[in-house]
Amino acid sequence: MQVIPVNSGELASGLVGEGRMAEPEEIVTWLEEHMFAQQNNSLKGKQVLITAGPTVEAIDPVRYITNHSTGKMGFALAKRFMALGANVTLVKGPTAHKEAIAGVDVVEVTSSDDMYQATTAAFPNMDIAVMAAAVSDYTPVDPADKKIKKNNDELVLQLRKTKDILAALGEMKKPDQFLVGFALETDNELENAKGKLQRKNADMIVLNSLQDKGAGFGHDTNKISVIYRDGTVKSFDLRSKTEVARDIVNEILEKYHA
Repeated sequence: MQVIPVNSGELASGLVGEGRMAEPEEIVTWLEEHMFAQQNNSLKGKQVLITAGPTVEAIDPVRYITNHSTGKMGFALAKRFMALGANVTLVKGPTAHKEAIAGVDVVEVTSSDDMYQATTAAFPNMDIAVMAAAVSDYTPVDPADKKIKKNNDELVLQLRKTKDILAALGEMKKPDQFLVGFALETDNELENAKGKLQRKNADMIVLNSLQDKGAGFGHDTNKISVIYRDGTVKSFDLRSKTEVARDIVNEILEKYHA
């Protein structure tokens, strides 16, 4: 027996909490996913690694550097891979997105170094890895162990580059593994994404641009282009992140089984 998850919100009693019936469109989506999972196990037994959300880089015990990533894209990908029978490990940074996905092995991390350690440890046993997280590019050199007081008009914060997770996995990658990276760009989008693909030895890059309305952080939608090692580019219209996850996984399957 399968149970459709309930929603949270105002209840008939006037109280607020979990117990609201799922919206009709959510029920339809759940039924579609459930029926699809029963009929299609094309990734049964495959090990899939996904990263999601931001990382948090401490300045002091109170303050930190981060970004606007919500983790929604990574969660949608995890659900899609699960629907195809894969064994999914989701390494996620701190997000407000707390949706539980039955059967997914969730590894909670905080900093970019935490995510680096978790992904490089897991990757050798994976068939497919999709790096959808927005990992901080820089981290404070010397985080303070006590709260920094506001004693001066200016504060100079020295930063250093974080470890490049995608590049590290690209160096570790074996011929039978398939590695996917994400590129969020604001200018020279295609050129930057193609360069990232080659430099980091990925098999595929998913590009989205902050110039596209409804794409990027904080939205329930996304607009992507998929770039392959042979230079082929395939672009998609603006769609829900659930639909985008389906598109991405379909593209992976086409190349992974090629």
